[in-house]
Amino acid sequence: MEGCKRRVCSWWKTSSSSTRVLGFILPLMVVSGLVVLVSSKSSNWLFASNYYPWAWSSVLPGASFSSSGIYGSFENTSSGLIKGFAPPPDDGGSGLELRRRVVGGGERQEAISVDYNLHRIAAPPLAIEVGEAEPPVEKRKEDFILTTNFSNVPPPSKDNRLLPLSSRIHRRFSNLEILEATLQQARAAIRDAQRGNPAYDPDYIPTGPIYWNPSGFHRSYLEMEKHFKVFVYEEGEQPIFHNGPCGSIYSMEGNFIYKLETSKFRTRDPERAHVYFLPFSVTSIVHFIYDKRVHDHWLPMKQTVKDYVDLVAGKYPYWNRSIGSDHVMLSCHDWGPELSKSLPELFKNSIRALCNANTSEGFRPSKDVSIPEINLPGGRTNGLIGGPSPSKRPILVFFAGGLHGPIRPILLEHWENKGQDVQVHRYLPKDVSYSAMMRKSRFCICPSGYEVASPRMVEALYTGCVPVLIKDHYVPPFSDVLNWKSFSVEISVADIPNLKKILTGISMRQYIRMQRRGVAVRRHFEVNLSPKRYDVFHMTLHSIWLRRLNIRLHGVEDS
Repeated sequence: MEGCKRRVCSWWKTSSSSTRVLGFILPLMVVSGLVVLVSSKSSNWLFASNYYPWAWSSVLPGASFSSSGIYGSFENTSSGLIKGFAPPPDDGGSGLELRRRVVGGGERQEAISVDYNLHRIAAPPLAIEVGEAEPPVEKRKEDFILTTNFSNVPPPSKDNRLLPLSSRIHRRFSNLEILEATLQQARAAIRDAQRGNPAYDPDYIPTGPIYWNPSGFHRSYLEMEKHFKVFVYEEGEQPIFHNGPCGSIYSMEGNFIYKLETSKFRTRDPERAHVYFLPFSVTSIVHFIYDKRVHDHWLPMKQTVKDYVDLVAGKYPYWNRSIGSDHVMLSCHDWGPELSKSLPELFKNSIRALCNANTSEGFRPSKDVSIPEINLPGGRTNGLIGGPSPSKRPILVFFAGGLHGPIRPILLEHWENKGQDVQVHRYLPKDVSYSAMMRKSRFCICPSGYEVASPRMVEALYTGCVPVLIKDHYVPPFSDVLNWKSFSVEISVADIPNLKKILTGISMRQYIRMQRRGVAVRRHFEVNLSPKRYDVFHMTLHSIWLRRLNIRLHGVEDS
């Protein structure tokens, strides 16, 4: 040790000044380097770490997260994950990105999941479960304030001296998410009404056996009036588009198009819409484009429908976003179901409001809407509605019509000219009024023709005659809400020979009940020049609203 000291002192005396400075600084540099290496492993600097509790509060295991906003509140305390949200990406991206997905139920989900060849894509389609995050949405209208509860989150250690954290942050939601949140709220309100919490309505409160669930229907109708918005594509020119008949058996097409385009349910902002209406008239397509001389007469008509959907799919993002599942077409023409096959997405996914609601031809009550076929001579219901009381109806049952389809020949074979109380005719004498015969009859037969739809059902209800339905594979109008068995009689084709026995087996007391229920339910089939609440226009909209409630286009799910 003493020798080491002598050697150091000797070197210090004999070496130059620059060498002595270097010998002094070098050990200091080594020590400083060691200090830096050790400190980097346990830094206390505020921004040296990527740990931001407010960004990760929804994915902390066991953490409780609650959120509230103008569309209600929901809470998840089991896993710490909020439905519809995903944690920040591993590459250090900030904030939480929202998952985009299409969720359906039953057959609807099955249809949407089909791999389609999409049209000119203006936006990527939504899959049943898309793992990648939604890109930022430029147009956002609502700011939600999320309040984060950190009661179960362990506080930072004393080594990490972070700035105080605010428990209130602004979270922006896209228009689509807000729409889905309103639909979720509507579903909850309908379920609450079904549990026995009725709503007040100064005009009309549905009651009685003519409805499957009066309180549920009433609440659903009120929620529709409060929230439902329809975007009508403005592309297309008359007479094929934005046009339709109003004074024939296909009158529902024109009446619905005109009334929708001037109603409060229409929105001109597609971002606010729950559904998107394709405003073509199948009757107009048949009238102006159909050419029986063409070998494949379906081709030009189907091409018209396909070209229109291609047009709006390329110009707007909404068709490809949902693969058509939130789009609506309406047709009362017999060829409506066939023209809907112009595109597989239109047939399988879209909401089709059809008079010809034939399940053997692809009609699916879970997503499609059955609407009534109403014959309006002159475009008005003047003189069509009303009839005598049950005691002033001497005829048991009445029918008059041509031999269209397979059912009517069987009916006429068994019951044509069989007595005064059973008035079944191929054609009425010229001096006999068809509507007058319906008003004299207790029961009116409504058989299928070439297709299942027939205006006789509504004509019977208009005149106070109890409808007798003889149809195969038919879904009656608005049967998602109305219990047709309470105000009509259903007879199978095999029971046509027993027609009189079946009808005479109905007691007078039961018949009077059915007749009065038919008069009560008539309001839902009336066509008004200016639409009235609960009339056929609003009932058609309500059935479309129900189908929209049955699908989810984005990740806000019922709790």
